[in-house]
Amino acid sequence: MNSVHVGSAERALAVGTWLIVGGAMLYSVLTVTPLMADHTPAAWRWTAPILPLVVDAAVVIVVRLDSVLARLGGHGGPWPVALRWMTGAMTLALNVGASALVGDLVGVAVHSVAPLLLIVTAEAGLAYRRAITAAVRGLEERDQAERQAREKAAEDREEARQRRVRERRDHEAALAREQREHEARLVREEADRQERMRREERERAEAAAAEVREARERREREREQAEVERERLERQDAQRRELEAQERAERERREQIREQERMERERAALLSAGPPAEKLSEDRARTVVRAAFDAGLAVRVAAELSGWSVGWASARYQELRDAAATSAPALS
Repeated sequence: MNSVHVGSAERALAVGTWLIVGGAMLYSVLTVTPLMADHTPAAWRWTAPILPLVVDAAVVIVVRLDSVLARLGGHGGPWPVALRWMTGAMTLALNVGASALVGDLVGVAVHSVAPLLLIVTAEAGLAYRRAITAAVRGLEERDQAERQAREKAAEDREEARQRRVRERRDHEAALAREQREHEARLVREEADRQERMRREERERAEAAAAEVREARERREREREQAEVERERLERQDAQRRELEAQERAERERREQIREQERMERERAALLSAGPPAEKLSEDRARTVVRAAFDAGLAVRVAAELSGWSVGWASARYQELRDAAATSAPALS
C-alpha cells in the first residue's frame, strides 16, 4: 500500500458516503414532507419541508466533521456520537412515521432502508477513516525508520573514514616524532630545567585558577538554589491561583444548575396549571406559550393553556422559531 492507494481509498469512501447521504436526504425530504403537512395547520403547511431539512443538515454536519476528525486522528468525545445516533434515530422515525400510523408494515420496512443505510454508512465510514489514518501513520513511521536507518549507516561510514584518516595521520606523526627524538635528546637537560620552572609556574597559576573556579562554582550554586526557591514559590502561587479558579468555576456551575432547575420548575408549574377559566392577559399568555414551545407541545395545547386562539398561539410559535433561527449562527 502507498499514498496513491490510500488517496484512492479515501476518495472512494468520500464519494460513496456523500452519494448515500445525498440520496438519503432527498428521499427523506420527499417522504417526511407529506407526513409533516398532514400534521401541520393548513396555513402553515408550507413549513412541512423545514424539519426534514434541519435533521438532514445535522446529518451532513456529523458526517463532515467526523471525516475531518478521523483524518486528523482525533476524537470528539461522547457528544458527536450522541448527535450521530440521535439524528439517525430522528431520520428513521420520521421516514417510517407515515406508514407506522396506518399500520403498513411493508411501508415501514421499505422506508427504513434509507435511514438505516445512512446510520450504518456514517458509522462504517468513521471506522474506515480511522483505519486509513492509522495505516497512513504506520506507513509514515516505517518510512521515517528506514530514513533514519539510512542516515545512521551514512554516519557510520563517515566515522569509519575519519577514523582511518586519523590513524594514518597518527602514524605519520609517530614517524616524525621518532625522527625528532634524536635531535631533542641533545637539548633535553635544558628543556627539563625550563620545564620544571614552567611546571612550578603553571602549578601556581592552576592553584589560583582553582580558587577562582571554586568561588565561581559556589556563587553558581547559591544562584541555582535561589532560582529553585523562586520557582518553588511561583509553582505554589500558580497552584493557589488554579485552585481558586477551579473553585470559582464550580460555584458558577452550581449557580447555573440552580437557575436551570428554577426555570424548569416555573415551566412545569405553568404547564401543569391546565386550561384557565378565562382568557389570560397577553403577557401571561406569552409566558405560557413560551413554556409550551420550550417543552415541545403542540400549538393547540399552548392555545388551550393560555386561553387564546390557536391562530394567536401559532403566530407566537412562529416568532419563537424565527428568533431561534436568527440566534443559531451566533451559537455555532
